[in-house]
Amino acid sequence: METTHNLSPWSLIAEASLLVQLVMLTLVLASLISWFLIIQRSSLMGAARRSLTDFQQRFRSKDTDLAQLYQQQQADGSGIEGIFHAGYQEFAHLQQQNSEPDAVMEGVQMAMRVAIAEEEERLEKNLPFLATVGSVSPYIGLFGTVWGIMNSFIGLSQTEQATLAAVAPGIAEALIATAIGLFAAIPAVIAYNRFAARSAGLINRYYSFAEEFSTILHRRLHNRAGH
Repeated sequence: METTHNLSPWSLIAEASLLVQLVMLTLVLASLISWFLIIQRSSLMGAARRSLTDFQQRFRSKDTDLAQLYQQQQADGSGIEGIFHAGYQEFAHLQQQNSEPDAVMEGVQMAMRVAIAEEEERLEKNLPFLATVGSVSPYIGLFGTVWGIMNSFIGLSQTEQATLAAVAPGIAEALIATAIGLFAAIPAVIAYNRFAARSAGLINRYYSFAEEFSTILHRRLHNRAGH
C-alpha cells in the first residue's frame, strides 16, 4: 500500500531538506527587505517630487524675494530646497567678499553641483540592493530546486518500485524554491527600474532648476555691475 503525501505548500516546506529550507528562508528575508525598501523609496521620491513642484511654484512667483525665500529654508534641507540653499548661501558669501561676478557664479554653480550630487546619492540609496535581489533571487531559487530534485531522485533510486507518487512530493517541494525566488525577484526588478527612472527624472529637474537659478543670479550680478 502506497503512502499518501500531503501536497499543501506548508507541509511541503516543512518536509523539505534543511538546505532547501535555508534557501527558502533566505529568499523570504530578501523579499521582506525588498518590500520595506520599496515602500521607503516610494515615500521618499514622492515627497521629493511634491517638494520640487511646491518650491518651484514659490520660486517662480513674481512676488518672491530670493533673500526672504533663503531665510525660510533650513540649512540641512534636502531636495530642491537644499540645492537652492547651497547656491544662495554661496552667492551671498562671495558677494560679501566683493568677488568678481564670474568667480561668484562659478562658486554658486559648484555649490549647487555638490548639493545635486548629494541628493542623487540620497535618491539612489539602496537601489543596488533591489537590483541584486532582482537578478540573483531566481538563481538562488533554482539552486534550491535542483538540490531538492537531486535528493528526490537519489531517494527514488533506493526504492524497489519507482512511481510518480514517490517522487512527486520531493519535486513539488523543490519547485516551491523557484516560485519563492520569482516572488522575490519580480517586484524587486520592477521597483528598481521604476525608482531608477524616477530618480533620473528628479535629478534632471534639479539640474534644470540650477540653470534657471544661475541665470537669475547672473542677471542680478550684471545689473548691479552696470550701475
